[in-house]
Amino acid sequence: MSNVPSDLKYAKSHEWLRLSGDTATVGITDHAQHELTDVVFVELPEVGRHVKAGEACAVVESVKTASDIYSPISGEITEVNKAVVDNPALVNTAPDGAGWFYKIKPANAAELASLLSPEDYLKQIGG
Repeated sequence: MSNVPSDLKYAKSHEWLRLSGDTATVGITDHAQHELTDVVFVELPEVGRHVKAGEACAVVESVKTASDIYSPISGEITEVNKAVVDNPALVNTAPDGAGWFYKIKPANAAELASLLSPEDYLKQIGG
């Protein structure tokens, strides 16, 4: 069964978001990394890039497939996790911890309300 931390918000496209002050950290869910299997490559967005909610802004490649990663909210990318570029396996071992992808400054706080609760995300993935 997938790990779905209760302190996160979730996108239907399997990204998670953790809000801390005026910055949100984004990564992919435990469920998503299980589906991908062994992650071998991560491409992250440029710092300073403005993204819209639902826009593809990163790429993850596994031994099985390549997948776009979509931004759960609109905003400006303020930081990227170079550790997952250097060691993509972090996405598999700690998807909601050290395997985070980027930090974003939200442009529209109302978008946060449209994200799934942990309970709703569990229902979506059949947990």
